[in-house]
Amino acid sequence: MGPTCSIIYENEPMEKNTMLQNPRPFTTTFFNWKELTTSIVQGLVITTASLFSYQFAVYQGFDEALTRTIVFTVLISANIFLTLVNRSFYYSLLTSLKIRNNLILLIIGISVLLSGLLLFVKPLTVFFEFETMTVIQLLFSIGIGFLSVIWYEAVKWRKRKLSVA
Repeated sequence: MGPTCSIIYENEPMEKNTMLQNPRPFTTTFFNWKELTTSIVQGLVITTASLFSYQFAVYQGFDEALTRTIVFTVLISANIFLTLVNRSFYYSLLTSLKIRNNLILLIIGISVLLSGLLLFVKPLTVFFEFETMTVIQLLFSIGIGFLSVIWYEAVKWRKRKLSVA
């Protein structure tokens, strides 16, 4: 997902508020502490969600293959949702979905297709030592991945409210 996200972000059009922002000083580096901290916190929340799903699977008595499959699905779904949420660090997910970027459907479609092949095509499932999940387990994994990322929408909402005030 990492390189594919980069391709998506490189093809993003400029946001409406870009010209309203102050220019960055020449002394700043490519990453500032605020952006780096955001990435680290998002990564830690996804890690926590993955560890939670692992502990949940172990607590439920699932075998190693099913536990691995659940955690893998949490990580993949979290990364897909993270790609969508991080298209803008200011505008909401719903607003940024309206902004056209032809590569989003392609890259996310390929990610979902490959994940589906790994999870549901028997030779690939066996090769990666995954196990077919029930619909409930699949929805649980996708839901945990979604929740581990969607909280950032509240941060963006607060940022928009503070910039209006």
